Amino acid sequence: MQKRQLQPVTPESLLLLSILYNLAMTAKATGLVPMAFVADLQRSINFYALLGLTVRGTFKNPQGKLVWAHVQCEGAELMFSQASDPVVPSQQAVLFYLYSPDLVALRDHLLTQGVKVSPINYPQYMPKGEIRVEDPDGYVLLIGQAG
Repeated sequence: MQKRQLQPVTPESLLLLSILYNLAMTAKATGLVPMAFVADLQRSINFYALLGLTVRGTFKNPQGKLVWAHVQCEGAELMFSQASDPVVPSQQAVLFYLYSPDLVALRDHLLTQGVKVSPINYPQYMPKGEIRVEDPDGYVLLIGQAG
């Protein structure tokens, strides 16, 4: 077996390694915010406020109509965009999973606001409980209490 001799490290090779390392560290997505098409932006903002999300930003079209909004609460973020076609609940092929530090209190709060909420279920993957809610456009929200 022939021994391979190591080449000396040059400033150019160090620079190339540094560039490749920095590209690998910066060429990535660092956040993901779902965007849902909704029939009525203000109605959606109001509904998600019941879950503690507040408006982070909005955009109006040249006619002054609200067409986009970004809401958040701690680590939860969601964007809404005005739908150009009717929003059909049965065709919403996405589910939003949220977490609450106090599922019982959140469920009670939603019920007092007239929101239809499932009973608390205790699936194996969420032993502290999980509820199911639909937003005004028919998007399914599963809310669990982790920890």
